[in-house]
Amino acid sequence: MQRVCFLLKVKADRVDEYRARHENVWAEMREALTATGWRNYSLFLREDGLLVGYLETDNFEKARAAMDATDVNSRWQTQMADFFEELDGQAPDAAMRPLTEVFHLA
Repeated sequence: MQRVCFLLKVKADRVDEYRARHENVWAEMREALTATGWRNYSLFLREDGLLVGYLETDNFEKARAAMDATDVNSRWQTQMADFFEELDGQAPDAAMRPLTEVFHLA
């Protein structure tokens, strides 16, 4: 199992709306995440917009590619793209760069 952590930056003036959008993530999106191997997926958001994501999966690249192939992910990413800084033309999920794990207390 891979543990994956990543950072993104939500625009400071969109933090409240970003939180509100995640109060009711579409059932179809939740189902797609589960079906494509995203487990124990969490997002943490600081008031200044720093977003920390964490998930567990058997293979992150395969899980990400499987999500990328779903219609619901395409719709979700299109709606969420304007919330983030520094995407350089990428969708938010494509901009996720996993951090290197340096310690884990099992």
